[in-house]
Amino acid sequence: MASKRRLSFIDQCLSGFDRALKTVAGGAPAGQRSSPAAAIAAPTLDPAERQHVAGLMRVNHSGEVCAQALYKGQALGARSEDVRAAMRHAAAEEIDHLAWCEQRINELNSHTSYLNPLWYGLSFSMGALAGAVGDRISLGFIAATEDQVCEHLQQHLRSLPAADNKSRLIIEQMLRDEAQHAEQALQAGGQAFPLPVKRVMTGLARVMTRTSYRI
Repeated sequence: MASKRRLSFIDQCLSGFDRALKTVAGGAPAGQRSSPAAAIAAPTLDPAERQHVAGLMRVNHSGEVCAQALYKGQALGARSEDVRAAMRHAAAEEIDHLAWCEQRINELNSHTSYLNPLWYGLSFSMGALAGAVGDRISLGFIAATEDQVCEHLQQHLRSLPAADNKSRLIIEQMLRDEAQHAEQALQAGGQAFPLPVKRVMTGLARVMTRTSYRI
């Protein structure tokens, strides 16, 4: 059937470009799951707390933009159909996170990072490169990236104002999902990255988080 035919490389590129525009332009697509904080009343925060939480959620949103780009790039270069399917499934779950973060940012009357197009382009390139090297490296890159994300989310949980249970519930669910993605990548045959490589990744992640927090 035509609906099940495999897209050509050019079709995949055009489809990916369309998704990229929608991801970085704001107005995140509806996720499969409703926000964990949907039923929680907005907390009362002073201006400094509101600005801080908005910065944290902006960082998290940029992280999800990077995740979308990373998975799309890796799926494009993956050699195994099973790996491509796993990338698409993980990307679908990350859309939930993208939508939750954007909703919370809007509630805080703030904005997503103006640097998201840059983060998307860099992440897509890194994902495509990892996918071209091989599935073991590509899956290992996911595991290492998700480990970095989990560290940032744990730091954000410690940094949140005590009254902001709304943001806390979102970040806690994201943390559980990201840890699961890392474990699944390793179980699927991903190669664990050595410590020096992880340190380089940590340095790059710090650049993204510090700039996205403010811009």
